[in-house]
Amino acid sequence: MVDRWLTERARAAEAEVPGGFDLSECVREPIHLLGGVQSHGTLVAVDPESGLVAVAAANTGELLGVAPEELVGAHATRVLEQAELDEALGGTAGDDPAPVTFPVPIGGAGAQRHVDVSAHRRDGLLVLEFEPRQDEAPAFGTFYTGIRRALARLRSAATVADACEVAAREVRALTGYDRVMVYRFDGEAGPGEVVAEDLTSGWEPWRGLWFPATDVPPQARRLYRDNWIRVIGDALDGTVGLVPPVRPETGAPLDLSLAALRTVSGFHLEYLRNIGVRSSMSVSVLREGSLWGLIACHGERPLRPTPEVRSACEMFGAAFSLQLAAIEERERADAIAESGTRAARVAQLLEDGLEESVAGNGAAVAELLAADGVVLCRGGRVSGSGDAFAPGLVRALGSRAALLPPGTVWETDRLAESDGEEAAFGAQKSVTGPAGVLLLPLSRSGDFLAWCRRERPVPRRWAADPAVPVRVGAGGERLTPRGSGAVFAAMMRGRSLEWTVTDRAAARELWRLLTGLVLRHADAVGALNDQLRMTNLDLDGFAHAAAHDLKEPLRGISNAVTFTIEDAAAGLDETTRRRLLTMQRLAGRMDELLNSLLHYSRLGRAGLRVREVELGQVLDSALEVAGARLAEERVTVRRGELPVLTADPDRLYEILVNLLVNAAKYSARDAGERWVEVSGRRWPAPGNGAEVFETVVTVRDNGIGIAPALQGEVFDLFRRLHGPNEHGGGSGVGLAVVKRVVERHGGRIWLESEPGRGSAFSFTLGVSGRQAADGAPGDGLP
Repeated sequence: MVDRWLTERARAAEAEVPGGFDLSECVREPIHLLGGVQSHGTLVAVDPESGLVAVAAANTGELLGVAPEELVGAHATRVLEQAELDEALGGTAGDDPAPVTFPVPIGGAGAQRHVDVSAHRRDGLLVLEFEPRQDEAPAFGTFYTGIRRALARLRSAATVADACEVAAREVRALTGYDRVMVYRFDGEAGPGEVVAEDLTSGWEPWRGLWFPATDVPPQARRLYRDNWIRVIGDALDGTVGLVPPVRPETGAPLDLSLAALRTVSGFHLEYLRNIGVRSSMSVSVLREGSLWGLIACHGERPLRPTPEVRSACEMFGAAFSLQLAAIEERERADAIAESGTRAARVAQLLEDGLEESVAGNGAAVAELLAADGVVLCRGGRVSGSGDAFAPGLVRALGSRAALLPPGTVWETDRLAESDGEEAAFGAQKSVTGPAGVLLLPLSRSGDFLAWCRRERPVPRRWAADPAVPVRVGAGGERLTPRGSGAVFAAMMRGRSLEWTVTDRAAARELWRLLTGLVLRHADAVGALNDQLRMTNLDLDGFAHAAAHDLKEPLRGISNAVTFTIEDAAAGLDETTRRRLLTMQRLAGRMDELLNSLLHYSRLGRAGLRVREVELGQVLDSALEVAGARLAEERVTVRRGELPVLTADPDRLYEILVNLLVNAAKYSARDAGERWVEVSGRRWPAPGNGAEVFETVVTVRDNGIGIAPALQGEVFDLFRRLHGPNEHGGGSGVGLAVVKRVVERHGGRIWLESEPGRGSAFSFTLGVSGRQAADGAPGDGLP
């Protein structure tokens, strides 16, 4: 974590500090386990079961009248009445105990004074913090009225900028600090910008300045998420230690994450002193559980807000966080209304199929999100428009899309800084490739629609030179965030224009419309399937009729002719005999055509048992049937490369038998050597980019060939280019069967031929694998 947090420039700056300085110490420092409290108050930690004191601050003697050595191991009633202890225990009990605060009197008669006690639970102990009651505490009526007015003004803010201005102004009015800033983080681990400010006359304005991420390290950000408020009463204050310093039960100091009196890191105190700040307070601003920013307060003099003021500021911070969420929700609603019409127009362009529509109307799809490019990955097929997505980025986005629910928007305006596979691509391509991506998953299999934006360099004004985060301050202190009046200008690179609420809303609206489009298409497909089922029933009825009702009369005709010829052979003249033989031959031909038609119709409805098969083994089986016909015609079989492919082996066998027999039938009688060659090769699949490959099987011969004008007809059912008795006869079904089987596999078949120079039938059986562009096997598209 430390290595990711500190940049190389930060490490180089460390080396320039006289005496050396390890900035990573700031990141590693366990600021919730520093083992001390601020000296204006004191602390006692009590075992809730026994009521015995387990830990006490070293100054309990001065503030409570009982030395810590006497207090540890004694009952808590040494410093609190039993009723007050019970109130603290009861107020912090439960599954989600909240801190409670109440005033109590301490000291004997005549010397009695009031202190404020704050109670919370941590590490299995009841932690009690004691602070002297301030005489200048505001009157309840006046204070309550001020809080109500502050919250009313906050609720009236219509934009984030307005809310930030109200927050800075109202918190300063409540607390009396000299400067109050609203400080927004650029991402969970990014630098921060002062977006609003209210300050005393004479103080240098910081609005619009950026501060390095190292100013608020990760463990500090975690504490800000857990504890809404943190107060430093005096940056020159000495820390008061705890007794004992380390708890025997845990081997670590008492966890003070939720303690208002928690002491402060020495690094941060140096930081404050070097910018002339004596006191400070930070109020957390959260959005959806993440740290959005801080309301940061600075004072020129020591200032210790009372528990009432701290509670009011904490409540204001919570209200401010809710107001930001409400503004964002309102902006989202407005964005949905604004983007709905545009998304609907884009969805209409996609009515005729996503792949074709994105390719043809990509500019409109990209313009919907003011993007520079758009890409659709669906079923391994990639189409897009505008700026291209590199194959590596497409794979990475597909992997991320498979992890997200369909319709969930994921976006980044800093691709090079993203986690996951796309980070490596972004780091390598940030100058020439996309700098920002918005991803819309379409299915759980990794299909997605994504938009990209180019890099948009943005100027920033830094309060500290980002190249020199560590400098020598006055008196040799090490951490100095800025020189007096110095502002460092820098250009932010590697990021795109930020994706807005409107962009995300438009993407989600498009998803909603596409879902409706898919449902309408599903209804249409359902209706077509119903029609297809009826058609299949009709085909089944026809097949049954052809198999029984038609074939039975044919057999009767053929048998009757045979019996007539046998019984009346001597009495038949030659013309009658020739006519009877013609009837017998035509009945046989009709029976053969019906058998071929039945076989062809069954191919369209029969299921496929697809698996990996070796082309060589299937060829051996096909030659057991076609080999005799090839030998009869003196056709030699040649074998090229015979790869493994994915197919139904029985149907592949049928393809090869038909093509080999076809080569035997149409071999060239005058050729010196007659041959047919079977081979396979890997080849880029058309329309799927350079990374998707398929296996192409080719059956090539040196036969009589086919004229170009007739090549489109050879796959038609019952279409023969020669007479019924030429070239071995046949029904004209063989090549139609081959085409039907290929299409059932999702493949293609095509012919290359020239009269007198042979024919080459090539076919695929669907995309059977993916390779990298160099031809080596690869991971493939998601």
